[in-house]
Amino acid sequence: MKDIRKAHLALLSTTLIFGCAYNIVKELMPVMLSPMQLIFIRLLGVAIIFWLFQWFFPQEKVGRKDLVMLAVCGMFGFALNQALFYEGLNLSTPVDASLIHVLNPILVMVFASLIIGEKITWIKTAGIALGASGVLILIFNGHRVSFNGEHAYGNILIFLNLIFYALYLVLLKPLVAKYHTTTILKWVSLFGFMFILPFSVKPAMQINFAAITPAAWLGIFYIIFLNTFVAYLLINYALKHVSATVVSYYSYLQPVIAAAMSVTIGQGGITWPKILAAVLIFAGVYIVNRPKHRPGSDPTSPGEFANPDGSAV
Repeated sequence: MKDIRKAHLALLSTTLIFGCAYNIVKELMPVMLSPMQLIFIRLLGVAIIFWLFQWFFPQEKVGRKDLVMLAVCGMFGFALNQALFYEGLNLSTPVDASLIHVLNPILVMVFASLIIGEKITWIKTAGIALGASGVLILIFNGHRVSFNGEHAYGNILIFLNLIFYALYLVLLKPLVAKYHTTTILKWVSLFGFMFILPFSVKPAMQINFAAITPAAWLGIFYIIFLNTFVAYLLINYALKHVSATVVSYYSYLQPVIAAAMSVTIGQGGITWPKILAAVLIFAGVYIVNRPKHRPGSDPTSPGEFANPDGSAV
């Protein structure tokens, strides 16, 4: 039970980090850096950090088949996922991106069922539906979403980004049970950088470092250290204790956090639609993660908190 709570705390922290990243990335692109320039800096920086960080932990030998799977995860979860998201967000808006991300837990649930055999239950489906409805209320409440022109192309790229991120979470799930988090991420980050290098090296050589402002460097630091290094460590930790669908579900909390931040800094107010949306999303969180006790078991004993697929953790 303690590990489960830590996993949810890790996911909540990741959601906070990701929720703040939308606007930071949008401020950096395309005036300061192009999408490919930013992705080059991000993946190079985080690959170096993960390889240095891993030296403080046991050096594990990775099997050949698992190394191939880590390469696939690096291509899906770092290279394609992040490149498509940056290119898409550059043409689209954070509001549009938030709307499309409603599909993330649905894609993960389907892929997890097809690839690693996680069961699709009515309870899990109901929780995702509740959360999705809450997110849609938040997005459409006072916002105009566009799917025309460049926005349409950008939104298609963001949707493809979701597909690859969903596959990354599902394919990584079996590996986190076999290897230490730092071992996994040092290889995944390296392979991700190697896959994106042929497409990003030419734009990277054209970066005007002298034109990057101190505020922009802070944004780049946030993207590399918090939004990638810290966030991916937390995601991998959470995957050890909860299902891939639960990990993806936390993306529904990002609009709630954004709305709360806008109220805090005086850019928005508390309205009934926002309250209803938050209630629906948190109700979905509870349903997806509801405890399940076996008959005759001690409800307070550790290990009896069920995954959404019905198996006890």
